[in-house]
Amino acid sequence: MITLDHVSKTFESKGRTVRAVDDVSLTIGAGQLHVLIGPSGSGKTTTMRMINRLETPTAGRITVDGRDVLAMDVVELRRSIGYVIQQGGLLPHLTVAENVAMVPRLLGWQRHRRRERAEELLGLVGLPAGQFADRYPRELSGGQQQRVGVARALAADPPIVLMDEPFGAVDPITRKQLQRELRRVQAAVNKTIVFVTHDIGEAFLLGDQIALMADGRLVQNGTPADLLRRPATPFVTAFTGEDRGLRALEYTTLAEVADAAGSVPATDGDTLPGELSILEAGRELARRGETGVDGFWVSDRGGRKTGYLSYRRFAAMLGEALGPAGATAGEADGDALPA
Repeated sequence: MITLDHVSKTFESKGRTVRAVDDVSLTIGAGQLHVLIGPSGSGKTTTMRMINRLETPTAGRITVDGRDVLAMDVVELRRSIGYVIQQGGLLPHLTVAENVAMVPRLLGWQRHRRRERAEELLGLVGLPAGQFADRYPRELSGGQQQRVGVARALAADPPIVLMDEPFGAVDPITRKQLQRELRRVQAAVNKTIVFVTHDIGEAFLLGDQIALMADGRLVQNGTPADLLRRPATPFVTAFTGEDRGLRALEYTTLAEVADAAGSVPATDGDTLPGELSILEAGRELARRGETGVDGFWVSDRGGRKTGYLSYRRFAAMLGEALGPAGATAGEADGDALPA
């Protein structure tokens, strides 16, 4: 859906050239929620803003669905990409429904169709239209305003949504609620989302893929499990935190580690959903108790067996995650078994 090919961005500041983004190449697949994360000044926001040409690349090429963004009409490009910023960015003189319907109005949608779309999306983000559609932004809490911002970004049904630290200005409790809401909404609408944050916990919770940046360069791009279990550099290890072992258990799914069906013996045993994390699977296995077999099957969302995981390998992964820093499963002292 989105490809960045050796993209750089420089600025002139006080007579010197500042390289904000330095030779970044990245592919963002259709339907993915791809998180850009890094410390302040890492270039993550500038990278995202080049996708809809709020910033213009100095070098390299960005394509959206195969089209070079620099060759596209900038108004057409921006209207085809939803955009969510901190604190919602709502217009105070428009009602909630009018804010949500802003882009459809610019696209010439009829009034009744705009209203229907606004009411539909307000329901999707947990703000019943009968209660919220005719309010003004000043009558909403910060979390409610952010929900309206998400609804507005989805109003014209764009294939891509850019989110620039959208939950950074709300309190921690509201932030967790909004994160859960975004996961639910993404499951319903399946958009391609580029999400900028500096919060590593938020990145692991939301991201299908995470691109970690530092000093304008891409340090590592992969799944949450990739960054936690196979960090590319010491910087990745340090940035993901000292509790990365526990995070690895929480964000590595069974589907990622199970042996492919057909390469394992056809034994009876439990079947667990592939979307469960290793941590969730350990809790479920402990609840079920001893089964008398050497492992369990992993299934897809349709219930079809897609892989097999032995208890020995499952325990080794726990040992790898929870053993001494830097140790592999075989190097950790003693045996590692599910609690």
